[in-house]
Amino acid sequence: MHIEPLTTPSGTAAEEPGRRVTTLELFFDLVFVFTLTQLTVLLAHDLSFATAGRVALILVVLFWMYGAYAYLTNQVPPDRPSRRLLLMLGMAAFLVCALAIPRVFEDTGVLFGLGFLLVVAVHTALYTRGHGWDSIWYGVPNALAALSVTAAGIVDGLAADGLWLLAITLQFVTPLVAEHGPGHRDGRSAATLRMQLGALDPAHFVERHGLLLIIAFGESVISIGVGIGDLPLTPGLFSGAFLALALSVALWWTYFVRDEEAAEAAFRATPPPARWRLAMNAYYYAFVPMLLGIAYLAAGIKKTLGHLTEHPQPGPALALAGGVALFLAGDAAFRTALRLRPVRHRAAGAVLALATAGAGVRMPAYGELLLLVCVLAGMLAVEARSCVTATPDAGPSGT
Repeated sequence: MHIEPLTTPSGTAAEEPGRRVTTLELFFDLVFVFTLTQLTVLLAHDLSFATAGRVALILVVLFWMYGAYAYLTNQVPPDRPSRRLLLMLGMAAFLVCALAIPRVFEDTGVLFGLGFLLVVAVHTALYTRGHGWDSIWYGVPNALAALSVTAAGIVDGLAADGLWLLAITLQFVTPLVAEHGPGHRDGRSAATLRMQLGALDPAHFVERHGLLLIIAFGESVISIGVGIGDLPLTPGLFSGAFLALALSVALWWTYFVRDEEAAEAAFRATPPPARWRLAMNAYYYAFVPMLLGIAYLAAGIKKTLGHLTEHPQPGPALALAGGVALFLAGDAAFRTALRLRPVRHRAAGAVLALATAGAGVRMPAYGELLLLVCVLAGMLAVEARSCVTATPDAGPSGT
């Protein structure tokens, strides 16, 4: 079988000039973020701990395969008609999943599972074409995870939740199965596979996930309009809308002002065999709480803006505070994985943001929004001051 070359002769993508994210990849991300929009709809319909937990299960499962596609197109660009058509089919499969999300634990679970199975099948077809038949062992556990999610659509209650957890477990062991599973038809060792996995373009990979985050922030902005609805546009309502926008802007500042360039430098400084693990830690495990935080925040905004002068119920208050806290916790994990400093301000900000939920149920809704904006602004100001006064670190860990 002919395997398409993925690297330069030196085998290091870092030595290649960074390429840009294509418009088709960005289009793919727009469709994927629709799943995030649907998760917000699901959560806003029932702001409870049970629904929040199920939203987390769905996002963990879906984002695993988004990451798989991001890795795939980083190494095998969609620059041929056959690749583009298969990627579009993957987009359609994600759309099926997104449309099924609002009732996935009621009557559309099987439809979601079949759509997700198609997501996996398309990715496996593209991956094996670019990497050879050894790569099928990445697809097998992912397919079993999709079948587990499909089976969850047949049952309900704790049995369904258990099958979703089984799917996540299968996904998490996928790299282990691929590396140490049954024999390699193409004769490549586990070390060679690790080198191949690490042969990614750092500039493209970092930009791709940054663009995903920007599109996700768009959901929090859209939620402002959904929350306002047909209410009269009074000065008080504008104040609440501006505070909600300020929250999104502050979260944008938290990630985009310094972290992207430093992240790319960290990837370039990491040897290829270890680079794929760094990508998993920084752009999967740390990104999940960041995206989940945006979804929770958007749901809280939707339920809050129409009742700014009222004392919010615990659900909306916790969604606002918990969303910001989750994002900051994920960002702290992101910085820790990439050895970017400082981290302590983000961790402290997460604790303070979560604490605003207690005050939020005792004051009008705009009070909690104002508290959260103050927490983020204060965190960024203190961090900026510490970065100016501290001795800059050398290399990618510096700020």
